Amino acid sequence: MSGPLPIVETYTYDANTRWHWRTRLRELWLYRYLLYNLVMRDLKARYKNSLLGILWSLLNPLGLMLVFTVVFSVLRPDNIRQFPVFLLVALIPWRLFAGALASGSEAIINNSSLIKKVYFPRELLPVSVLLSHLVNFFFGFIVLVAFLYAFGLGLTRYVFWVPVILLTQMIFTLGLVFVLSSVAVFYRDVQMILDVVLQAWFFLTPVFYSFETFFGPTATLFGITFDPTRVMRWVNPMAAIIDSYRTVLWGTQGSLGPTSMDPSFLLRTLIQSLIILFVGYAIFVRTEHLFGEKL
Repeated sequence: MSGPLPIVETYTYDANTRWHWRTRLRELWLYRYLLYNLVMRDLKARYKNSLLGILWSLLNPLGLMLVFTVVFSVLRPDNIRQFPVFLLVALIPWRLFAGALASGSEAIINNSSLIKKVYFPRELLPVSVLLSHLVNFFFGFIVLVAFLYAFGLGLTRYVFWVPVILLTQMIFTLGLVFVLSSVAVFYRDVQMILDVVLQAWFFLTPVFYSFETFFGPTATLFGITFDPTRVMRWVNPMAAIIDSYRTVLWGTQGSLGPTSMDPSFLLRTLIQSLIILFVGYAIFVRTEHLFGEKL
């Protein structure tokens, strides 16, 4: 006689409770293994049939750094100390941001067959895309650390700010990915528009230049004098995030190396990011019941 049958936990999803945060968290925990498999699938698909595989995560930022170094330090020198590090500190988080937005906007569309067949928390798809790009970020950060020591900067105690800055960036990026992935289901030209927006956003973010050098201390518009660098960081949270990385890993224009940052500066950006995440997730939850129909 066979032994007793194993007890299998059954979970019933009720659409009326989709806004209950405890239910959403419990769902995500129950499907945590699916999240792991989705992340691994994205990583394998990204480097499938690639000769160098995941080494591109190391070589890509190095290649971009070399190109920008030649263009902006040789052809147009700004006398920025340790320019390769100055550039690499910004390029690596920017690649995380831009890559997650580009891939995340297609997260629902590219998994239409899976969505129409079985139920699972739909937010796992955008989250898995972001986490797969986070893996690339860590590989790029290894390259950055090597350059920090090669240029005599090394890691200082201010590096402990990096996890907080990274968390802020992840919150901000995830909020935008939730919006883009859900809107793209209804309007398929989101990806094309996003390509243009990301190109413009790149040049509006101090990746290869410094706000202080580019804008100067003050500006006047319609007779009103203001600090343009402060305004740009308010309007563009990625500018504040990039500057935060640069401050604690490279330093500022007036320092000789990494320095501490103002906690209130990062707190303001974190609050902005949390608001964007809340709005983005609200849009995602409000529209997810229509994904199957539109796909």
